[in-house]
Amino acid sequence: MPLDSSTITQVMQRHGDFSGVVYVQQAGKTVFGAGYGYANRADELPNTLNTRFGIASGTKLLTAIAICQLVEQGKLTFETRLQKVLNVPFPHFDPTVTVHHLLTHTSGVPDYFDEEVQEDFGALWLERPTYTMRSPHDFLPMFQNHAMKFAPGERFQYNNGGFVLLGLIIEAISGQRYTDYVTEHVLQAAGMTDSGFFALNQLPSRTALGYLPMENGQWRTNIFEIPIIGGADGGVFVTAPDVGRFWDALSNHRLLSTSMTEQFLSPHATYPSENGHTGGYGYGIWLVLDGETVSRYYGEGADPGASFVSMVFPKQKIEMTVISNVQDGAWDVWKALKALI
Repeated sequence: MPLDSSTITQVMQRHGDFSGVVYVQQAGKTVFGAGYGYANRADELPNTLNTRFGIASGTKLLTAIAICQLVEQGKLTFETRLQKVLNVPFPHFDPTVTVHHLLTHTSGVPDYFDEEVQEDFGALWLERPTYTMRSPHDFLPMFQNHAMKFAPGERFQYNNGGFVLLGLIIEAISGQRYTDYVTEHVLQAAGMTDSGFFALNQLPSRTALGYLPMENGQWRTNIFEIPIIGGADGGVFVTAPDVGRFWDALSNHRLLSTSMTEQFLSPHATYPSENGHTGGYGYGIWLVLDGETVSRYYGEGADPGASFVSMVFPKQKIEMTVISNVQDGAWDVWKALKALI
């Protein structure tokens, strides 16, 4: 089946309840781009191609780029130990935890939201108000005094707290707030002029509210379900075309050098994927492996009221992005569109 606007439109007609945006490029040209559903349900404001959406853990791509930039500048290395660069007490952390371990989810440090044992992200904020969570330091009391999960390098386990620590490293090395550094050196450098770290109670125009379904068939926004402003492990707002600009900047080495881009996209950790194959993880980025070859790479994220996936198919020169402002809203559409390739 050809990947063209007509075919994608037919797929989307089968997903009439989708709320979000779909954006597809091939060989640098836009194949398809459209918004669906409402950015604001109360006022029936529609989502458009240029609506800003929260992308949850998709932000980890930006954090990893920032770390790789600082490595290129000679300000730290991937083997720099956590306790050497941060003047923060971690009484139970293994002293051999490195930047590489944190970037690849192989550090074994405790997590403030451990997805192996916790399911409800919103429950974290019942005793810790979301409006107090404004910087990486605000997350430290939630995990800095806990025991290690396993020895550094022992295995892969997805870890949000590890990326909070990377945010602290960026602040310590650069002398800037995490959000300021990433805005200047990643978002602006990539031409992502519509994207940024916006407080939920100060959202700019063209920004979608995140929604969760309620048992009575109504909806509520996610303002009390996630930190008030995004940080190193998640929460940046982007437009779909800006995601395309990010991939273009990465592939054309405007963010990292050629050799560092190769390291960024190389498999540094593996894990068993759901389909029985082996998945890979680079520096802050998910990889699909065909033997030892990276056949495609992607970022994804999920929060209450947000879901995001954007994948690059290098062989076909295709970039496909699906973002939803409804919890879990992106996945069915994503699977249907991916089946076209």
